[in-house]
Amino acid sequence: MCAAGVYLTTLDLSIVNVAFPDILTEFGISRVDASWIVTVYNIFYGSLLVVAGKAADALGRRRLFRAGVALFALGSLVAAVAPDLGVLVVGRAIQGIGGAVLTPASLGLLVAAFPPERRTQVVAMWGGIGALGVASGPSLGALLIALADWRAAFWINLPIGAALLAVTGLALVESPRATLSNRPDYPGAGLVTIGLASIALGLSRSEVWGLTDARTIGAVVLGLLVAAAFVGRQRRHPEPILDLTLFESRPFSVANVSGLAFFGGFAALGLNNVLFLRQAWGYDVLTAGLLSALAPLTVALLAPFAGRIAAARGFRPLVAGGPLLVAAMMLVFDLVFDATRRPLAFVLLGELVAVGIAAFIPVNAAAAVADLPPQRLSVGGAVNNTFRQIGSVLGVATLVAVLGSAATVDELVVAHGRGWLLIAGAMALAALVSLAQPSRVERGGPPATAPAGPPTGATS
Repeated sequence: MCAAGVYLTTLDLSIVNVAFPDILTEFGISRVDASWIVTVYNIFYGSLLVVAGKAADALGRRRLFRAGVALFALGSLVAAVAPDLGVLVVGRAIQGIGGAVLTPASLGLLVAAFPPERRTQVVAMWGGIGALGVASGPSLGALLIALADWRAAFWINLPIGAALLAVTGLALVESPRATLSNRPDYPGAGLVTIGLASIALGLSRSEVWGLTDARTIGAVVLGLLVAAAFVGRQRRHPEPILDLTLFESRPFSVANVSGLAFFGGFAALGLNNVLFLRQAWGYDVLTAGLLSALAPLTVALLAPFAGRIAAARGFRPLVAGGPLLVAAMMLVFDLVFDATRRPLAFVLLGELVAVGIAAFIPVNAAAAVADLPPQRLSVGGAVNNTFRQIGSVLGVATLVAVLGSAATVDELVVAHGRGWLLIAGAMALAALVSLAQPSRVERGGPPATAPAGPPTGATS
């Protein structure tokens, strides 16, 4: 039941990528405006995740899990009936809030329900089901959209949400509530939301306004100032969202900085490839979904093996080598693909990309918490997942600016080539930062799994 809730949150990450071109067509909007369909979900999910975890401990995990499912279903309903882009974005924002509320509560309920010797297995299964949501999104979304339209990608969440609410009302037992000496920093979460939204606005609209336009510079500067105010607040607040002392751990710091760059490229990759298939190569939604489905499945299958290899060989080879492989494949994508359809090459090269992604995601998550004491694993994992979401916001916003307003097939091919180069740069940066990752931690090497949240984004 708890894992099914997380499945909902990850499914809607990749399912929306497949629906994106149809939404563009129906509403007659630009990629810049439509990018908020993807970005706003990540903004609210990422900015509220840690504070929602603290709230779940204090208010009750069962209560927060059910509230998160209800909010996610409400957001899905709003998105499904949206008459225009504005209402759709509001629906996605509500979905993001619901996802942020239910995710840490679901993990907390699971961990509390099992004895310590089974928790690693349970957390791994929980993360695997989250990965399944990402993996099944392209094919399931394509099938639903082909049978109906893009709104079906949101309608599907309603019966699942209703079933979860009905079952959890009877089967789940409320966990003991933690006593917090201070109220969690809820205003701090608001600062993160405002700062991320402002930076994303400036980046995504830079192609429209111009890089040197006062609105572009103003939006980015405002976001950075708000971010600085947030950090200052965390230094003073008795119950901060972001415990800055976590960054005294070198593996934690390196994992989060490299994860920020990696997931920026990762999120951009999912959207860039789907748009390339749909618009540059002109595939229908079902074909594009099927061509995009294999790589996420490969990531989900290979990720556990990466964790085992890291336990034996150390972090650094995988967290540096994985992004480097993805960067190299992006350069190959740019060289090989033009207006001529090459679906087999697309799938085969996508499998090599999937190997690089599978090498990085689980090992980076493990590295983030490997040097932390047991009582800080959950908060460390939540912070790591927040950095993933922030990277996704920045990656999508930057990709939209890089794609520009290309219209003809030749223009689209060139624009998506710029997208692949952008992704290559983000992955190369992730690899470079990861070289600072200790190969092993002093207390015996990395754990094979970490409670850092399910994988996010889509691989192709």
